[in-house]
Amino acid sequence: MSPRNPVALGLGCDRGTPVDTLRSAVESALALAGVGWHDVVAAASITLKSDEIGLLALAAERGWRLAFYEPGELAAVPVPHPSATVLRYTGTPSVSEAAALLAAGQNQGQGRQPAPIAALCVEKHKWRGADGKNATVSVARLVRAGTDSEPLLSHSSALL
Repeated sequence: MSPRNPVALGLGCDRGTPVDTLRSAVESALALAGVGWHDVVAAASITLKSDEIGLLALAAERGWRLAFYEPGELAAVPVPHPSATVLRYTGTPSVSEAAALLAAGQNQGQGRQPAPIAALCVEKHKWRGADGKNATVSVARLVRAGTDSEPLLSHSSALL
């Protein structure tokens, strides 16, 4: 079954965030976007999180291949909510929004062209788990191949 509303997730979290907190954060963000787990076709984060057990466990549970982007790649993506705090700790002003836009974008020659900011249907959704750990999830609609970065929209979303 192919997704009706294909989306990409950008994921950020505190070090040591449990999979249950991440799962709840993603579930909440997907509900805000009006899409389901089956619509997720890409997920991404920053290279600093490539060994994050909770992220890896969630990806394995859902059958996702996680993409990890370098801080410089993420920093080059325009986002609606850059953060000086995130920049101080990671070297980029955005992890979840920039990662979602890159994952939703198109391959262009040797690099990846991010989706436009308008592709974000959930911007920087912050979640604090019962364990006190924080997760951030952004959701972006995939860009249609062969267009000038036009996000894919379902019939129902196009009517909104």
